[in-house]
Amino acid sequence: MTPDAPRRGPGTTTAARTATGAGRWDGRLWALLFILSGNMVLDAIEVSVVLVALPSIGADLGMSPLTVQWLMSGFALGFAALLPLGAWITARWGRRRAYLAAMAVFAAASVAGGLADGPALLIATRILKGLCAALTAPTGLAIISTTFRDGPDQRRAVSVYSLFGAAGFTVGALLSGALLEAGWRWTFLFPAPVALALMLLGLRLLPPDPPDPPDPPDPPDAGAPAGPRPCLLRDGRLRRSALGAASLNGTYAGLLLLVTFQCQERFGWAPWKCALALLPACVPLAVTVPFAGRLVARHGTARLVALGALTPFAGCALYLWRPEGRPYATGMLPVLLLVEAGFVLAFAALNMQATATVPAARRGRAVPLYQTGVQLGGVLTLPAVGALLTAHDGYRPALSLLTAVSAVGLVTAVAGLRAPAPGAGTPDHHAQEAP
Repeated sequence: MTPDAPRRGPGTTTAARTATGAGRWDGRLWALLFILSGNMVLDAIEVSVVLVALPSIGADLGMSPLTVQWLMSGFALGFAALLPLGAWITARWGRRRAYLAAMAVFAAASVAGGLADGPALLIATRILKGLCAALTAPTGLAIISTTFRDGPDQRRAVSVYSLFGAAGFTVGALLSGALLEAGWRWTFLFPAPVALALMLLGLRLLPPDPPDPPDPPDPPDAGAPAGPRPCLLRDGRLRRSALGAASLNGTYAGLLLLVTFQCQERFGWAPWKCALALLPACVPLAVTVPFAGRLVARHGTARLVALGALTPFAGCALYLWRPEGRPYATGMLPVLLLVEAGFVLAFAALNMQATATVPAARRGRAVPLYQTGVQLGGVLTLPAVGALLTAHDGYRPALSLLTAVSAVGLVTAVAGLRAPAPGAGTPDHHAQEAP
């Protein structure tokens, strides 16, 4: 999930506003969209391809589940840490410069990670790549917002961008099996040439920044913080959305971590077989993203968020009751499908609900707050799951934690059902982004 597309300001150029004719895009616009979307794929791949490699990395470098999980939570930590500063950085440096610099650092960190000979450097590169993703993902969406005409053109561009991001997790799971045949280091090295290629194409195709941009806001440590103001934290829908999304993301990431170790260490499955087993936890979202807006329009956000909180809770409770996971078809598969159903149902609804009652002028501050909450779900849950997997031979302690985390999301969603409907504000389609 990435931040909402900001509204155009007075500095937007006439050329940017009229860059597209309604329904007609030239080859350059398509190429720009695919470059930006390709970066979304790369960010999503970063998570799933490393997930499947964790047991192999841990065995090779002598890392416990608690330590090796930082290769996932470190990426999320970097992403969450820089999100509140992202608007200030891009306003000060410019979108184009910030985007290209982040891609260059991302490529360098990929090489450093692939050559690392110890946990400290490997984890540091993951945090650094998360910092880069916190710049490129929202900046790419902001570039779309000022390049494609408001209305159908912009909605179609955002849909393509979202679809690529959602599909990236599936692509990474499939790639992981092949890459691990050559060694786990390739899971860190292969993004480098891809990032460099996207950066070089971006040098040619990324549009210049709008002229006469507004003065950059003060950084968060200045007298007037650029981060979320207290009044935003008092918005019940935004607060519930952030907590619900954190619960959903934390449950999902923690369960996949547990399942990956269970498949490879307890069942003795090869990484490629583990990757295939995880596909039901990622393919449904990629398939249903194009229809998410219609689903929300028909059923509303509150109901979908509640259903999307119920299914992960049911999945975790089922696995807590029967943690053996075998046979796959009746043990692990139903759990993966139930947790993934939470994303299918609540993914777009949570994003839309988060800013439904936030005034347009404050959405630029509200979206980073929401997205930070999403990432913190993984940052907090993954180390806890890793610690329980390290301290106990069985899976019930970790599954108990995940069931409790999912229960928090369910209680929050039920509270949202009872809350009065907003008197103003409508869901924002720009918030539909990939996890």
